[in-house]
Amino acid sequence: MDSTIIILCIVAFFAGLVDSIVGGGGLIQTPAGLILLPNSPIAQVIGSLKIPSFTGTFFAAITFLKRVKIPFVRLLSFSIIAFSASYFGSFCLTKMNNAFMKPVIFIILILIAIYTFTKKDFGQASKNGNLTFPLYKGLLICLCIGFYDGFIGPGAGSLLVIAFISWLGFDFLQANAHAKVVNLATNMGSIVLFVMKGSILWSIAIPMALCNAVGGFIGSRLAIAKGNKFIRKVFLFVIIATLCRLGYDVFLH
Repeated sequence: MDSTIIILCIVAFFAGLVDSIVGGGGLIQTPAGLILLPNSPIAQVIGSLKIPSFTGTFFAAITFLKRVKIPFVRLLSFSIIAFSASYFGSFCLTKMNNAFMKPVIFIILILIAIYTFTKKDFGQASKNGNLTFPLYKGLLICLCIGFYDGFIGPGAGSLLVIAFISWLGFDFLQANAHAKVVNLATNMGSIVLFVMKGSILWSIAIPMALCNAVGGFIGSRLAIAKGNKFIRKVFLFVIIATLCRLGYDVFLH
């Protein structure tokens, strides 16, 4: 068991690193948890992995918010909607099988990858320098992807980045800052539900959380230092990794 925790902690560090740069850390962490903890109920594994996801996102969010200022009203409203949607999504997850969604997500991610590869200026420059937009657009993003994160999960951070860039006109740095705040709220929504149901293995969750937090701190500073081009490259890598993972689940597993 000790060696399993060590491996999971290493995985958590890299998941936090990737997640803080562009999202998608769950694509690293979740498969590892399911493979290394085969005797634990899936709800326990998923619930336990939400704790390190939260800590990594927390430290990444703090770092990004020092660079990108988000108005308090927007911060609060986004967080409330994302928390509620994620809580409801996690509740639905405990009631039904979500495997039918994977082929749909697979197709969506192929379209995202093609769009990002062909559109070289995607997220490279802000089309919305003052970060103003109709509030309902941001709330709708938080509602839809918040539910998705609670119900299915993988790639939610990347989807938030895409939505903020394509619909609100942000660049990668602006989108990442907003995505981290929303992702923090979605993780908390799921955590509250899983804690209420007693589905968290704290002996695994806490050491993983510490490692994920370190990865999140380092990754967010890298993203800010390297800028939009670096974030775009990592973004494309994560999208391709997501496609490979979901492709395996849909066609081979």
